[in-house]
Amino acid sequence: MRLPDMPLHDPYIVADPKTRTYHLYTSNEPSVTGVEGAGTMVYRSADLRDWEPPAVVFLAAEQAGIWATEGAWAPEVHERAGRYYLFTTLHDEKRRLAEGTYMRGTVTAVSDSLLGPFTVVDPSGPTPPGDLMTLDGTLYVDPAGQPWMVYAHEWLQTVDGTMEAVRLTPDLAGTVGDPVHLFRGSDAFWLNEQIPAGRPYRLPPYITDGPQLVDTPAGGLLMLWSTYEKNVPGEDGSLTGGYVQTYAVSESGDLVGPWTQRRPLVREDSGHGMLFHTFDGELMMVLHRPFTNARGKLYEMDLRGHELRVLRRRADLDGGD
Repeated sequence: MRLPDMPLHDPYIVADPKTRTYHLYTSNEPSVTGVEGAGTMVYRSADLRDWEPPAVVFLAAEQAGIWATEGAWAPEVHERAGRYYLFTTLHDEKRRLAEGTYMRGTVTAVSDSLLGPFTVVDPSGPTPPGDLMTLDGTLYVDPAGQPWMVYAHEWLQTVDGTMEAVRLTPDLAGTVGDPVHLFRGSDAFWLNEQIPAGRPYRLPPYITDGPQLVDTPAGGLLMLWSTYEKNVPGEDGSLTGGYVQTYAVSESGDLVGPWTQRRPLVREDSGHGMLFHTFDGELMMVLHRPFTNARGKLYEMDLRGHELRVLRRRADLDGGD
């Protein structure tokens, strides 16, 4: 299989040095796995070009006592103390929080293998506070060794979506203390730059989505994240927009910031990207495009100082548009 033939959303790649195999995690797609139900599947490749058919590594409905069996969005896998931890976002639309909102949040599951099966650590609820509608939790371990879950707080509750973080216990099974605010979606200054004079203002809501944290060579901390822009004037004068891959930087290296926003890396209805290194040491970014019926796209990247930029699109690997 090659990327143009592979349904995927919110891709996350683990480059496993033991097997020299790339593992691409995404939400289960029954049309390609033959397995029904919300969960996680993984494609595997030795070269980022040719991929094995996916295998299911997690199914929400198979978790004893699980609080939700819908969604299974944005899976990512992290190694910690010789075990592998899967973060994925579940929801239950019948468990209402308030009008228009319902329980949604990231759970943690663990396995001894990158190929699963993964078992939820705490089936009683999401890792972030259950009264918050959250998604896309990612793992960050600070210089003191403290693990955190960084996640997006949904615009459905806040209108202006936020990025927040909560400390985790060493086994990633629970939380310590209250969440910490990092930044708001509206902090992306460029969202409002292209609003034509005299045209209706169509933001908010401001959406936060898909965080990933990476140390910078200059001692800072970089966060990839995605949002939507809605006020970009098209050639015919209409307002267009779409999913956008962007990033922010904490130049101090402190998770709590202050965070400064950078301009988008990729537009074209692209987003939920993540950075990884190839076995040859190249820095790469994978994201999905378009938002509907998404496929994976690959880019060579350059990170210098605090600044990240796209070097080139790897159409030889991802099959072009």
